[in-house]
Amino acid sequence: MEKRVLEGLQPERALYYFEEICKIPHGSRNTRQISDYLVGFAREHGLRWVQDEVNNVVIYKDGTPGYAHHPPVILQGHMDMVAEKTKESPIDFSKDPLQLRTDGEYIWAEGTTLGGDDGIAVAYALAILEADSIPHPPLECVFTVDEEIGMEGAAALDPALLQGRTFINCDSEAEGILTVSCAGGATSCLELPLSIEKAEGRGIHIYVDGLTGGHSGAEINKGRANSNKVMGELLAKLLKLTPYRLVYVRGGQKDNAIPRYSMAKIIVAENLLEEALRNIDKLAEELIKQLPKEETKAKITRETCVCRGKAMSILSTRKAVGLLRDVPNGIQAMSRDIEGLVQTSLNLGILKTEDGKLSMTFSVRSSVNEEKLELIDRLKKTGEKYGAAYFEHGAYPAWEYRKNSPLRDLMVRVFERLYGRKPVVEAIHAGLECGLFSGKLPGLDCVSFGPDMQDIHTTRERLNVASAARTWRYLLAVLEQL
Repeated sequence: MEKRVLEGLQPERALYYFEEICKIPHGSRNTRQISDYLVGFAREHGLRWVQDEVNNVVIYKDGTPGYAHHPPVILQGHMDMVAEKTKESPIDFSKDPLQLRTDGEYIWAEGTTLGGDDGIAVAYALAILEADSIPHPPLECVFTVDEEIGMEGAAALDPALLQGRTFINCDSEAEGILTVSCAGGATSCLELPLSIEKAEGRGIHIYVDGLTGGHSGAEINKGRANSNKVMGELLAKLLKLTPYRLVYVRGGQKDNAIPRYSMAKIIVAENLLEEALRNIDKLAEELIKQLPKEETKAKITRETCVCRGKAMSILSTRKAVGLLRDVPNGIQAMSRDIEGLVQTSLNLGILKTEDGKLSMTFSVRSSVNEEKLELIDRLKKTGEKYGAAYFEHGAYPAWEYRKNSPLRDLMVRVFERLYGRKPVVEAIHAGLECGLFSGKLPGLDCVSFGPDMQDIHTTRERLNVASAARTWRYLLAVLEQL
């Protein structure tokens, strides 16, 4: 029998299920297999379950002796992961298992994201559902799909499936922090029609690579560079120095991940090739110096290539480059009430040229609904200036702070007893499904928490083993008090 990678690590059963989950493809929009796995688990353990049309799964379990008549508690996490990989990774996320690795201190996946966000929540819930010795009230375990692309599963879930009004979400990445409020947001898109014409000349590939990237909500406050915007700045400045036509530009794979890599292809007249290369090198040097200090591995490179076929017209090139330069990105406003909290932001996460149009996809966030709408209106007007159409999907409401929260108070008390210190109780800029569920279930009392994870949504993602064990014990202690 093949030895399990995580064998011997604690919490044993939770990490057993985490490893099982990592064998099953479960990137966003590819959740049928993991959804069916959860249904199979429920059948195997004789538990009542519901699987809806979009692949959300709810598994129910009665309270243990002494808890049968307690109010039900909702345990919730999402089953999809951000499927990112290095350029060298051979992994096919549609069919291949993740290649788990551990040194006993951390768990990671070779060359890809790990999916600890939010596989650890699913694993915790399954370990609780299978156990007979863990005291708990009646449970409604909710496993949603497509959280990472706009919380589409939570938006589609029928609230009639849930009776509980105490809601524990395990989709946070820092132990010792209890999240009690979050921003609302939307996925916003701009599409610019392009005029494509026959092209002749010399081609140049331009690459922006090696940026840090990260989560566009939780890490937007760190000021990390966005490769798409860096590329836009370079292309705009180059257009003032050397005439060229744009063949394509692309970068980023997820709207909620700060892109680390972008590339473009341009065509210049034969007699302007050397001038263009010199100008690119000069601009690259200037832009690298302007990047945040932590972008120590950033690089902007170019190479000549054969260019035959088609490219954007001169006018379409100007429009595409101008739009890319002018769209807002990053922090737009800080909270006046909570020190250090980003209030409003957006991230240009996906940039691509295909089917005769330039497409830009943004993750827009704000804890103030009016500011979110104002920012979306600004995007629309910027697009209109260049002839781009605007549309959006996956809009979700903010999760407002609740002054009277018995669950929060209980979780603070249990944390102090176990850890000997107070937890941090905070609001965050990233979106959480708690906001959608709060809107669906009147009177819902929510708290989000989780173990320590590093660099989620990137190929450097790590799950801290000791923290996962402590967080597991903390969750069981909370359930015992409910």
